[in-house]
Amino acid sequence: MTDLARIEAVLDRPEVSSALRALEGRLPLGVRPRQCSARTLLIGMCACLDDGHKSAHLTAVHAALSSLQEGDQVRLGVLASWKSGTHALTYRQVEYTASLVFDSLEMKRPDGTPSGDLQRLCDALVEASIPGRFSAASSSYAIDWTDVASFSRPPSEPDGPSADPEAAWGHRRGDGPGQKDELFFGYYASVMTMVRDEQGVAVPELIRRVQLSSCRHDPVPSFVAVVTNAAATGVVVTDVLADCGYAYKVPERFALPLRAAGARLVIDLHPNDRGMKGTFAGAICANGNLYCPTTPTALFGLGPLSRGASAKDVSAHDEKSAELARYKLSRATNDDQDGYHRVVCPAVMGKLRCPLRPASMALGFERPEVLSPPEHPPTCCVQKSVTVPPQVNAKTAQKHDYASPAWRSSYGRRSAVERSNSRLKDPAGINMALRILTGSPVLTARRSSRAPASSACRHRAGRGCGSWQSSGTRSRCASHA
Repeated sequence: MTDLARIEAVLDRPEVSSALRALEGRLPLGVRPRQCSARTLLIGMCACLDDGHKSAHLTAVHAALSSLQEGDQVRLGVLASWKSGTHALTYRQVEYTASLVFDSLEMKRPDGTPSGDLQRLCDALVEASIPGRFSAASSSYAIDWTDVASFSRPPSEPDGPSADPEAAWGHRRGDGPGQKDELFFGYYASVMTMVRDEQGVAVPELIRRVQLSSCRHDPVPSFVAVVTNAAATGVVVTDVLADCGYAYKVPERFALPLRAAGARLVIDLHPNDRGMKGTFAGAICANGNLYCPTTPTALFGLGPLSRGASAKDVSAHDEKSAELARYKLSRATNDDQDGYHRVVCPAVMGKLRCPLRPASMALGFERPEVLSPPEHPPTCCVQKSVTVPPQVNAKTAQKHDYASPAWRSSYGRRSAVERSNSRLKDPAGINMALRILTGSPVLTARRSSRAPASSACRHRAGRGCGSWQSSGTRSRCASHA
């Protein structure tokens, strides 16, 4: 299969072709039919990127389309029959179609987030790039955001003008020794990467969804909407792995929407969310679970293993984790339509010995025993099971007991999304920052990403020089060299 055939196979997938037809239908009509369609424009962008270019400059797009075989040029409209004879597509025609596409896809009032039409087209393009044999290879995904610096210099004063008005100040983790975080001016790029299922075989770490948003917006709720939309359109999402940057958000912005979409969370808890956080029906709420009121307090301090822990430390940690699990109230049912489920006393389940449950005292002495039961037993010690509403542990509940060996093994898959972020930002690879500058179709359709054909200085007092060359690279005018 030729490169052009592979590109057209992606664009002819039903989800992409329908999105392109809808886009074409929104573009204004002129006196003469446009020679360059939106589909041809995207083919040229993908062709020049596939040809080794690091960016989709319109000059490179025009050159890529003009270098196709004559039959392909006729089929794609690069060569058209006019009254005066055969007419070859010009750069101005490519630029005109690009401007119409950008105008159609951008927000009416740009605020740093993608429009619904742009996000749907991006989702369709990314989904169409997944090879068919891998589309159902896994239903587990790791999500994360990363920093992407803007091409523009930051404004000289708070809320001042900038050559990239949609960029904003954000913070990222610093790479220097002892450096926790630092400020940067630009965007957050959120990525959803395929990882293997817990009991499944290894799968390619394919990016299934991607979104770019300004740092003035919280990247979590907007990308959670992208993930839930993917699940609504047929992408099976079971396990979702995320760090505490996601888990620390209020449940309505992260945990609840994903659970409603059928996802099971495997998350790292923020230090502020760890340990005992109140009670329900007498049971202790801790680390996303409900525990017996007599659970030793020291066990609630159990956290993730430190990096480079010895085998002895791992063994001791896992023993404490198993001990804590014996005090956990076990699930008796799955969540119903409203998110309610029932849990059962650990003594009733035979995990520990308790005088309040006479039958449990016949269990072996290898199980822990409650030596001082509550003088006035709460509901969880009186009833065999308790109904738990979705509001209890809504923020911290997850698939596995936090910091347990099962959680540690499952959460270890999240490193795949870190590798995806590295590939996206690698200057020798995809180089997302450069593609934001040049307006790659898969990332953004912002006006500030388009390079004027003219190289004249567009300097305005107090805003810095916005000079561009026809190739899309920034330069200084003579008065600011």
